[in-house]
Amino acid sequence: MDEVAGCRNFRDCFGPECSEMHEASRLLDLGIFFSPSRLHALGSVWCVLTLKLLRCCTCAVACGLCNPMASSMNSSLFRYVRVLWTILALLMACSLSTCGGAPESDLITRLPGQPDVDFRQYSGYVTVDVDHGRALFYYFVEAEHDSQEKPLILWLNGGPGCSSVAGGAFTELGPFFPNGYADGLVKNQHSWNKVANLLFLESPAGVGWSYSNTTSDYLSATDDSTARDNMMFLLNWFEKFPEYKSREFFLTGESYAGHYIPQLAQLVLKYNENPTRGFSFNLIGVALGNPLIRLRVDAAAVYTYMWSHGMISDKTYKAITRTCDFTQFELTGGIPEECNEHMSAAYDEQGPFINDYDVFLDVCLPGVAEQELRLKKKITRRSLGVDVCIVLEMETYLNKPEVQKALHANTTNLNHSYKQCSSSDVLHYSLSNYTLDILPTIGELIRHDLRILVYSGDADQVVPFIGTRTNINDLAKSLKLKPTVDYTAWYHQKQVAGWTKSYGNLTFATVRAAAHMVPYSQPARALTLFTSFVTVLHDRPGGKNLFSKLISWP
Repeated sequence: MDEVAGCRNFRDCFGPECSEMHEASRLLDLGIFFSPSRLHALGSVWCVLTLKLLRCCTCAVACGLCNPMASSMNSSLFRYVRVLWTILALLMACSLSTCGGAPESDLITRLPGQPDVDFRQYSGYVTVDVDHGRALFYYFVEAEHDSQEKPLILWLNGGPGCSSVAGGAFTELGPFFPNGYADGLVKNQHSWNKVANLLFLESPAGVGWSYSNTTSDYLSATDDSTARDNMMFLLNWFEKFPEYKSREFFLTGESYAGHYIPQLAQLVLKYNENPTRGFSFNLIGVALGNPLIRLRVDAAAVYTYMWSHGMISDKTYKAITRTCDFTQFELTGGIPEECNEHMSAAYDEQGPFINDYDVFLDVCLPGVAEQELRLKKKITRRSLGVDVCIVLEMETYLNKPEVQKALHANTTNLNHSYKQCSSSDVLHYSLSNYTLDILPTIGELIRHDLRILVYSGDADQVVPFIGTRTNINDLAKSLKLKPTVDYTAWYHQKQVAGWTKSYGNLTFATVRAAAHMVPYSQPARALTLFTSFVTVLHDRPGGKNLFSKLISWP
């Protein structure tokens, strides 16, 4: 009682722990915090304050009852105590959905060299197989504003064997990029967390910081095992973040995620038929960037693309078309020797200094002196708008012990350095999976009325738009889908940003001058495309087409 005997006002009475609650109690008295959705959105912040509230209430009662100097303020004091207890009651009532939500142990306080931001970040591990000791690493970023109202996006990079954290998060669509010297971060002005909450997953085990205590898991990765682990990850992650269970949910990715994402979506739909965890996924749509869908079509398109861009001779291209039966790739997985020789000749003609992922972009030259490299990067960044050495910078940054500590990463002290894409020495992925035809799986998603966007950067030689466009046309034909938007240009900032064609819920779009990693090389156009995908209704009675605004001249 002595510690409050001399109080003359609220601040003196309650002390430093309680004074910060004054504004919260005032707002509550005005009815602002009575909304359950508001309390839910405040999340774990209120959980931290619960213990303070207990002390505040005790302190307030002690002050009012035991201090004669406070008798004149008893009426206000006990009104304040009542309000504080009301807050506490609401906190306890929502504890399962809020305090049991976003885990404080995974909260990132601050990344080294990170600029100031107003949104929260989380990262850590989610166990997907207890018996094998297999756990997957994730990085989660809240939307910049109104995160409680924005959809949730899962992003997967491909490979197979490439990291969605190193790739998607820190070189493409996440909130930060390396600053150019690998000692800090800069803000990505076109981050997709402007319109959504972003979840990046390193999968399968052996990619990035994801691991298994069972060595055989690294030797037997397949599409099926990866899809099962990804599904288990989602189920367990939503238990960590229950406030997102009913949120609009989109599955997105690029490259070999053309396998990962449709296969995962298939499992999500199957789960929703019998939701054993007490909730159903609010899956809205799927977006695939430069996706591997049918190897026989996508592989053939590579050489057509090289020839059409003047990188190989007529002679070599004709030899490839004559000797290579790409339709056999799916049946045997083998390549006839004569065909293989001509394909090798094509790459010899192309030369070693072409970036296959963006044929118009300069290559990074890590062997030059550091001073020259920095100068080249500045010149390149000014002229092309992208940093061609960003992968090297990102890997250097993520290998720093202080960065890994901030990310709660590498807790098992892996015996190899962090790489964007795991080598075959670390992860062996079954080659037979490459030949799987994913079109039927995408067709199933369309039949479930999911929103589907397939987009292609037109500077990509690895999975060229030529093959992807053929795949989508074939899919539409097999499902007897009718065009709702004929092939036409779409626009960004009064410039042609690409071309598009829609079949109701299925949309194909190219992104002009974009690489295999579209958000990396054309960030503004990518954000415009993505924003339209997650916010605009598709073709349906009474609805609007995805590109209804984008295909009209501004």
